[in-house]
Amino acid sequence: MPKKQGMSRRKFLSVAASVAGYSALGARASEGQQQNLPNVVLILADDMGWTGPACYGSDLHETPNIDRLATEGMRFTNAYTASPVCTPTRASIMTGKHPARLNMTTWSERAIQRRTDKGDRALAPPITESDLALEYVTMAEILQKEGYRTLHVGKWHLGGATHYPETQGFEVNIGGTFWGAPRTYWYPYSGLGRSSAGILEHRYVPHLEFGEKGEYLTDRLTSEAIAAVECVRDEPFFLHMAYHTPHVPIEGKPDRVAHYKAKVREGMNHTNARYAAMVDSLDENVGRILAKLDEWDIADRTVVIFYSDNGGFTKIREGEQVTSNLPLRSGKGSLYEGGIRVPLIVRWPHVALPGGVCAEPVTSTDLLPTLLAGLELEPEYAEKEALDGKSFLGQLKTPGKPLDRDTLYWHYPHYYFNISPVTSPVTALRHKQWKYIEYYEDNRRELYNLADDLGETRDLSDKHPYHVERFHEMLVDWRERVNARLPEPNV
Repeated sequence: MPKKQGMSRRKFLSVAASVAGYSALGARASEGQQQNLPNVVLILADDMGWTGPACYGSDLHETPNIDRLATEGMRFTNAYTASPVCTPTRASIMTGKHPARLNMTTWSERAIQRRTDKGDRALAPPITESDLALEYVTMAEILQKEGYRTLHVGKWHLGGATHYPETQGFEVNIGGTFWGAPRTYWYPYSGLGRSSAGILEHRYVPHLEFGEKGEYLTDRLTSEAIAAVECVRDEPFFLHMAYHTPHVPIEGKPDRVAHYKAKVREGMNHTNARYAAMVDSLDENVGRILAKLDEWDIADRTVVIFYSDNGGFTKIREGEQVTSNLPLRSGKGSLYEGGIRVPLIVRWPHVALPGGVCAEPVTSTDLLPTLLAGLELEPEYAEKEALDGKSFLGQLKTPGKPLDRDTLYWHYPHYYFNISPVTSPVTALRHKQWKYIEYYEDNRRELYNLADDLGETRDLSDKHPYHVERFHEMLVDWRERVNARLPEPNV
């Protein structure tokens, strides 16, 4: 097995071919060195549910580095994603706009498939965009304009080659492609398999040449990120560290799988040792990044954000449920809490209260306006770009401070088959403690009080018809405002 930490000089030199693509970064003029701007490291996990980290209540996973981040920063207990699947959430992070406004409400491959295949269900989902349109200004483009060096490492999933990170404000793109998942986590990270459309294809992760047998993708991406940041760390930088972990395929390091198998006990919520081993590797590599920030003596001027793109994947794979989001209901692909509530930790030195816990509902569209506010760029961009998100900078300083917003919205006008029961096209909102869900296929309406029913087990729609009608009207109004596309009868 490869070494867990660091990278030997021989290995560093062997990676030089891929580093060559960004080695020129170190040659740029030092204007950025004279700016008093914090670095930004956005660590994005893939399919990690709300209770994935130990500090969020996992009864199996060990995440000492993520937990450390929480003790040094702010942990949000009501953080959401704008979508229950990956591409729309990632688009909302980059733009601060709701996926419905962007017309990016499903993942890229599925959006392309829909153009020729309406399926055989009662409703035909709308035709949506598979690429994040270049007309939208991204987080990377804004930070680059302000003097940041911009680095993307890992999963992209926001469009094809004409919409890769290099076209959206990133100087560097290591590993980012159209695809949403690798074929394997083991070098050379490639192989044949069937896409979501059933097409046999060869997948690969580019710019990770000259690896070694037994090398693990999560480790390698971190090594690449560290090497890239090494070139620019004397200037303000933005690292978008987008891990594939713990998305399928579920492949953990054998020694860590054995460790977690020995820990599993009857009655646990989390019981998949292979998934736990992947979370373990994710945490280990978060630790490597934090250690480098300390070693380079820049941790005190670096914002670190840990987040996930949607809830945990709950389908049965190889005889085991991939993960559980309990006490939340359901998982990825669903607008119940298990599909959209996720961990969010922000360590912002001299801003975020260390060890703070914030219960204010926040969502993925809020990350960009929060950064803009913290960098004092909000007036220039927030109004001009008509962002849907709100800055939670004030909550980082004072976690009990109410946010100037009482309603969050979700729009997923698609079927999601990798869940039981299948998710049919749906829209939802959360208004204070109330969660309202409206399905298009059968016009079913559901209402839950999250304050005393976090698991959404008791539908109160019959007991509160006034709330149901009021929330329905709010959804109709919101859909019109963002021009949300609706499913149609499948004829």
